[in-house]
Amino acid sequence: MSMRHGDIRGIVFDKDGVLFDLQRTWGPWLAAMIQALADGSHDRALRLADLLDFDLTTQRFQPGSLAIAGTTREVANAIAPVLPGREAEEIWQFLDGEGARVTVRETVPLRQTLGALRDRGLTLGVATNDTEVGARAHLRSVGAEGIFDFIAGCDSGFGAKPDPGMCLAFAQTTGIAPEALVMVGDSTHDIHAGRAAGFTCVAVLTGVATADDLAPSADAVLPDIAALGAWLDGR
Repeated sequence: MSMRHGDIRGIVFDKDGVLFDLQRTWGPWLAAMIQALADGSHDRALRLADLLDFDLTTQRFQPGSLAIAGTTREVANAIAPVLPGREAEEIWQFLDGEGARVTVRETVPLRQTLGALRDRGLTLGVATNDTEVGARAHLRSVGAEGIFDFIAGCDSGFGAKPDPGMCLAFAQTTGIAPEALVMVGDSTHDIHAGRAAGFTCVAVLTGVATADDLAPSADAVLPDIAALGAWLDGR
């Protein structure tokens, strides 16, 4: 890349798998949701887990899980056919409400890490396929909501990743040109969204995707967001 560190003025982050540990935050939660929706049927629970590429025994997501990169509404639509008598809208409302109350686990100390980036003069944002209400609740629970100048979810009116709408909205809202912005994500959905918006794209390995999965489409692959400072210094 030809851009210098000083040319980067803002960073937008995906939420789950980037700011919050995906497996530790959402694995136990999804296991509980599957059991609740299965309503005592072991076979139905296994079918739900299979549809979502989720291991009920280990409570871990498999690469490519719709529950990782998709929206809650997409998850509800996918599992509704195996839940007789329940409409996708009802399932979505249930999952959305329960998801906003999950206990999140940070990938790194967020206030310290993000504060250091703000101290560099960077504008920070969040672009997640979760809902905006859910994202704000999760960030607020760890005292990090106020660190961000922009928070968008799949329901904020900008579409969902891999479409670039949220990234473009971050650029427009902040008044920063796309070439001076960075998208940080843990999935190819994130990287493709950032790339389509004209951002520099950085992948982190705190989700389920591997470096081999992410390197072909990302400008850099880092272990976690705590490595962003050194990456910026080394550009």
